[in-house]
Amino acid sequence: MSTPRRRLQDNVACLADRRPPTPWTRKLADGDVTALRELGTALDRYYQRAVAPYRGRLRAHVEADRSRRGKALLTGGVDRLLATLHPRVAWRPPVLQVLDYVDQDLHLHGRGLVLLPSHFCRHHPVTLKDADLPPVLAYPVNPGFAWLTPDRPASQDPVTTLLGRTRAATLRASTTAVTTTDLARRIGLSPPSASKHARVLREAGLITTRRDGGAVIHQVSGLGVAVLNGELPA
Repeated sequence: MSTPRRRLQDNVACLADRRPPTPWTRKLADGDVTALRELGTALDRYYQRAVAPYRGRLRAHVEADRSRRGKALLTGGVDRLLATLHPRVAWRPPVLQVLDYVDQDLHLHGRGLVLLPSHFCRHHPVTLKDADLPPVLAYPVNPGFAWLTPDRPASQDPVTTLLGRTRAATLRASTTAVTTTDLARRIGLSPPSASKHARVLREAGLITTRRDGGAVIHQVSGLGVAVLNGELPA
C-alpha cells in the first residue's frame, strides 16, 4: 500500500513485457489510491484464506531450514553454507551462481547478502530485480505441500486426541527431516524426552529414523502423513 510510485511503475513495466497493460494496471502504475486499495484488500483476503491457516506449519519448516543452514555454517563455514544451499546453485568463490536463471549480475560491494527461505520460491533461488534494493537471495523451502494441514486448536485436533499433545507435536515437527536436538527445540522438551517420544512413534510406524554421521535424523513416514491428513495418500 505504501510502495513508491517509481517502484510501481518499474514493476508494472516489467509485467508489460509479458502481458499488455490494462486500464487497471495503468492506474496501479500511477499510484491510484483506489487501485492500490483493491490490490491490498485482495492480497489480504488471499493471505487470510490460503496462508494464515497454515502459518504454524510453514514457520516450523522455515525454522528447521534455518537450523540446518546454521549447522552448515558452524561446521564448514561460509563455503559449506553456500555450496549446499540448493542443487541449482554453484559456489565458485567469490561468485555464487544460480544455474538456469535470468541473465543478471548482482554485485554486493560489501553490502552482504540476506538468505531468505521461501515457500513461494518453487524451482530455483531468485534475487530481487532491482539491484539498488538490499541484496536478497530467496531460495525454495520444500515442505511437501501435500503434507500441510491447517493449524487447529489442540482441543479440536483429532491427532492430538489420538496421540496426546506431545506426541502429536513430535509427529508434526518431523514433517521435515530433523535431528533429535532440533526436534527437542521445536516441541519444547529436552533431547532425551524428545528421543523417547520419537522412538514410540517410530515403533508405531509413524516416523522413520536414520543416522547421518553423528546425528540421528527423524522424518514422518507415509503412514504418519496419512494420520496427520486424516486420509490415505492418493
